[in-house]
Amino acid sequence: MGQTIGVIGLGVMGSNIALNMARNEEKVAVYNYTRDLTDQLVQKAENEQIYPYYDIQSFVQSLETPRKIFLMVTAGEVVDSVIGSVVPFLEKGDIIMDGGNSHYEDTSRRYDDLKSKGIDYLGIGISGGEIGALKGPSIMPGGDMEVYEKVAPILTKIAAKVENDPCCVYIGPKGAGHFTKMVHNGIEYADMQLIAEAYTFLRERLNLPIKEIANIFETWNQGELKSYLIEITVHILRKIDVETGLPLIDVILDKVGQKGTGKWTSIQAINNGIPLSIITESLFARYLSTLKNERINAERILTGPEVDRQDLEKDLWIEYMRQALYLGKVCVYAQGFAQYKTTSELYDWDLPLKDIALIFRGGCIIRAEFLNVISEAYQNQPKLVNLLVAPYFAEKFETYQLGLRKVVSQGINVGMPLPCLSASLTYYDSYRTGTSNANLLQAQRDYFGAHTYERNDRVGIFHTEWQ
Repeated sequence: MGQTIGVIGLGVMGSNIALNMARNEEKVAVYNYTRDLTDQLVQKAENEQIYPYYDIQSFVQSLETPRKIFLMVTAGEVVDSVIGSVVPFLEKGDIIMDGGNSHYEDTSRRYDDLKSKGIDYLGIGISGGEIGALKGPSIMPGGDMEVYEKVAPILTKIAAKVENDPCCVYIGPKGAGHFTKMVHNGIEYADMQLIAEAYTFLRERLNLPIKEIANIFETWNQGELKSYLIEITVHILRKIDVETGLPLIDVILDKVGQKGTGKWTSIQAINNGIPLSIITESLFARYLSTLKNERINAERILTGPEVDRQDLEKDLWIEYMRQALYLGKVCVYAQGFAQYKTTSELYDWDLPLKDIALIFRGGCIIRAEFLNVISEAYQNQPKLVNLLVAPYFAEKFETYQLGLRKVVSQGINVGMPLPCLSASLTYYDSYRTGTSNANLLQAQRDYFGAHTYERNDRVGIFHTEWQ
């Protein structure tokens, strides 16, 4: 009997996935392009069923048939290169799984190419970072259902569990799994930015010390805002820099990176006419952060509003901020799940929205308490067009919107940038506006470009000679 599964790519994520599989009673063959990472994993996994190989052919031939190969390599050309090196040793019905952050269109292309060769291919979104990879991530498989079923016993074993349910479910055909992970990452970008804006408001507008802000976030994490990102924010704010004795947050440079998935999410939305303003605003906030030298120079030249920074009633405004953060998160998920719905219809994927919400409850970066409520919303209304109009969230907006409006207005008044909170309020107000100013825009288009327009009192296409 050969090994039950093989893992190629033994960086932090790949080695942890391999360990996770071995600890769940799989016999795991491992291979890495460079020998050093293979040796490091073997040393770490002395008592595990991990079997190292140092050439592709031996690695592939060690696997029981149909072979199951899990790729954890850098997205892009590297994936194509690795597939090219493996395919000559495969047989019809063997399965390649890509667990990296590949673009979903690349996954669909690879699926088609390998299908023509008789090789099965799954694009598998994985979220949870290195800890999730080791202890149980959220897993989003895309490809043929019958192929998924062959590897499901392994994937569901290594996935995170919530109430004994694995955070792994079949997502849909071709690139649907990687698409789901891509939008997950877009939601993650915006969720992180919203939390950063809440932190900024509490510290700079309410003048609260970092220790107190950490305590506030800890309290919030015991209620409806409970989430992984809130939880780690508490830990971050309490961390002291051993060199300076200062809170570590105060010595970290305010420049943030990104690996591309947030950008892909916005580009896909733009290409398909999906309003994704909050997620896109969070991406632009990251871009702005990289202009550190320009911002330092601009601070010397540009002035803010002359306002009376009177003290605000602390407890009241902490509650306003809690409400604002909650509604901001609802708006982000509303946009992300609207992107799932629209794209699912575009590609005829039939994405299981209620199940996607459930598998996000454990393992992944955006895991949060209210994903249960999101799942219930789609369970109750399978054709729900937008989470904002789900009864539970509509009621929350009725109760909490004053808090969001107060915080955004206060930020504007004192010159504090709150891009995602502001975009959330604008999205909510725009979505609930039955008659907008778009009629003037269309009239302008017809005036200068004869683009025509529709009327609201009769059917047809019209053009006016404006001059």
